[in-house]
Amino acid sequence: MKVLAAMSGGVDSAVAAARAVDAGHDVTGVHLALARTPASDRVGSRGCCTLEDARDARRAADVLGIPFYVWDLADRFESEVIDQFVADYSAGRTPNPCVSCNERIKFAAVLDRALALGFDAVVTGHHARLDPDGTLRRSVDLAKDQSYVLGTLRPEQLAAARFPLGDSTKEQVRAEAARRGLGVADKPDSHDICFVASGDTGAWLRERLGPRPGPIVDAGTGETLGEHDGAYAFTVGQRRGLRLGRPAPDGRPRYVLELSPVTSTVTVGPAEALDMRSLVAERIVWPHEGSVSCTAQVRAHGGVVPATVTARGDELDARLAEPVRGTAAGQAVVFYDGDRVLGGGRIRSLAG
Repeated sequence: MKVLAAMSGGVDSAVAAARAVDAGHDVTGVHLALARTPASDRVGSRGCCTLEDARDARRAADVLGIPFYVWDLADRFESEVIDQFVADYSAGRTPNPCVSCNERIKFAAVLDRALALGFDAVVTGHHARLDPDGTLRRSVDLAKDQSYVLGTLRPEQLAAARFPLGDSTKEQVRAEAARRGLGVADKPDSHDICFVASGDTGAWLRERLGPRPGPIVDAGTGETLGEHDGAYAFTVGQRRGLRLGRPAPDGRPRYVLELSPVTSTVTVGPAEALDMRSLVAERIVWPHEGSVSCTAQVRAHGGVVPATVTARGDELDARLAEPVRGTAAGQAVVFYDGDRVLGGGRIRSLAG
């Protein structure tokens, strides 16, 4: 099989490519240049697509003895992921750019080009398992499982994907990289939002959107408690950094409950007001009929709750057996039967 190995410059993608070589495939490595102005070096575990990452990927390919190329997808990444990320925050949603990157870049732009060039599949270093029939499952390493960020891929995308690391823990992957002489064996994992190297999403958005001042309002009384420079700097469930002028009458902390971009209003209130028991998802991947009993995951590293899911046209209606707290519109929701991914979508709305 002729496969294209996406090599980010990290340990996971390097070992995934190595295992593809061991499996007897005809492997070509490719590094995706996603930043228009890549920095020279990473800052600890922050940032991605630096020149250092490209060099690390090339060195790994040299160790494996495979051809290596760099594909410049910066313009598409900007329009498909970054611009959408900014638009979502501007509209009061909380997006997950890793989900968008997988959907629109790695398993759309890259996969389409790979297939057009005669490759049979794309290999990545995601920690997830893929059965021969195309069923996506959680990694055996639940702490590193990435099935959530892959859970909205379509069946035809999964059919041309390969995830060689799903049966290994992260410790095993690093140990294997060291045995193979790969220099990235101890390289830190990338965290947070890859294109916000500073880790300060609010400041990054402020540079793009400019100041949009408005009030911070108490949900119970309607009283204005403070002012802010932009609702996009807040997320539902946030507690710290609200800079409120006075405490709640009962002394309990307040949390962000709602963001209203039209009026630039941030509404705050007690923690229990964050509890949600139902949601509606759009942009769905759901090949099932009738009501399905399953579990729902609404964060990349969150737990699951029992749910009953019903498809209604192009949307999913999910009733949760337990309340989830701090979930926001724009986030992905992925449904499971045990460790098997059933499908998912983007949260459009939630209700208590």
